[in-house]
Amino acid sequence: MASTQAALYAELADDLQLSWTEAELPERERTKHVHRLHPYLGKFVPQLVEALLGRYVRPGGRVLDPFAGSGTTLVQALESGYDAVGVDIAAFNALLMRVKTAHYDAFLLESELRDAAARLGRTRRRARGYVEQWYAPEAAAELLHFRSLVDEYENADVLRVVLARAGRSARLTTHFDLEFPRAPQRDPYWCHKHRRTCRPVQEANKFLARYLLDTLARLKEFQRVRDRSREAVVLHGDSRDVSLEGSFDGVVTSPPYPGLIDYHEQHRYAYELLGLDDRRERELGAATRGTSRAALQAYTEGISDVLRRCKDVLAPCAPVVLVVNDRRELYPEILERSELRLVDRLERHVNRRTGRRAGEYFESILVAVRET
Repeated sequence: MASTQAALYAELADDLQLSWTEAELPERERTKHVHRLHPYLGKFVPQLVEALLGRYVRPGGRVLDPFAGSGTTLVQALESGYDAVGVDIAAFNALLMRVKTAHYDAFLLESELRDAAARLGRTRRRARGYVEQWYAPEAAAELLHFRSLVDEYENADVLRVVLARAGRSARLTTHFDLEFPRAPQRDPYWCHKHRRTCRPVQEANKFLARYLLDTLARLKEFQRVRDRSREAVVLHGDSRDVSLEGSFDGVVTSPPYPGLIDYHEQHRYAYELLGLDDRRERELGAATRGTSRAALQAYTEGISDVLRRCKDVLAPCAPVVLVVNDRRELYPEILERSELRLVDRLERHVNRRTGRRAGEYFESILVAVRET
């Protein structure tokens, strides 16, 4: 029988501040304000970043995340009073981070998003390729119409994220397989999520209307709680060779896991609808490469290259904080190759929203500094 959360947390007493039950940290708190602008697999919760910044990075410092993903570190840094720089190879991730961390003219933002909501419609253009395959004709026509409006607005990137979010929801897929749909679902089906027969989505405007208003509310909420004297810089590029300027007071990051998630494929609808630059061939740990010995060696070398470059721009004694699940025990070699010395290791339980699960999931928090 699986351990209760109370029993698990008793074993993690020293690190209890980094583990939360569902009652202590419900989903609405884990996805507060802009953290829910768009679903994203693999992100770590902002409360963890907040705790790590408070423990290890000097107040008011400058933070680097070389595997920035959906921007959790950057957003929480701004809320906690830090400057931040985030790097990511994925164009969609860079777009999402820019939208989350930008400063906005609240009046203009609301005016534009409400105007876009009033202009929802359908195009007569025929969908092609992925859009034709994965969307009902009505939904495709509505998404393409909205895409034709985007460039008319100053806050075009915000509308692009809304379009991507609606594109995710409007695909011809089952309700229980939104994250990794394998083939378009065109016929009614028995839904394991709702325990009844469901029909594939036929329209997109209902999602566009809902997400326009939700995005407006979330961006306005974050503008109220962020430290407006702090800035976040988003760099779209490969952390192995992107130029990093200035000095940093710490690295807080969660590197990709080897062979687990293909983030480009996960967001394929966004790449197709928005015409984004696809650089998946450079992605570290890409699922398409698997977990062969050669793939794991390439992963080890790639992560080491990134961390070694990060080390060179750190202030003296500044920490490198890594949130990992190192079940393959790759990180001792990675740290050695990166010329980093492990000074602390914490274990945390990752809550999967329910106490009924076959196994437990844990993460390690590795804290390292430059070798002297």
